[in-house]
Amino acid sequence: LYDHPKNIFVAGFIGSPSMNFMPATIEGGKVKTPIGETDIPEGTDAGDGSREVIAGLRPEAFEDAEIAEDQDGGLRFSAEVDLIESMGSELYVYLSLDSAKMDSEHLKELAEDAGVEEVPGADQAQVVARLSPESKVKRGEKAELWVDTSKLRLFDPESGDSLTDAG
Repeated sequence: LYDHPKNIFVAGFIGSPSMNFMPATIEGGKVKTPIGETDIPEGTDAGDGSREVIAGLRPEAFEDAEIAEDQDGGLRFSAEVDLIESMGSELYVYLSLDSAKMDSEHLKELAEDAGVEEVPGADQAQVVARLSPESKVKRGEKAELWVDTSKLRLFDPESGDSLTDAG
């Protein structure tokens, strides 16, 4: 359920902090997200041509790019740090993304349908990353981050069903 959720409700319900959601598009064999472009995850039912999807990444898929050991198969990006919560063995880092790229009616509708005020990514341009306590990121500054794109999950924006691991 945690690693391979069947739908966006399960993905958002299980885990704390919950999965980050962001609007994305599939075009030309790539997934384009607000944090960058990457290959379509293996086993994804992407269909033919271009389409809108909802991308999901759990906070632990992120790491400070300065200390991430193996960056093959990942994506580097920059984001401003809004807040850092030190939990001792890890840091929860709240990152601002371009709000124009994060705007999604589908995510807002999912939040309303679920009866929750906040679905991460709905009506906010923020993601939560769980970083190693060795990270030197600072509040109010740009951070260079890395995300393990093998952990990317894609969902149908209409039904909420998982498109990843569809086989």
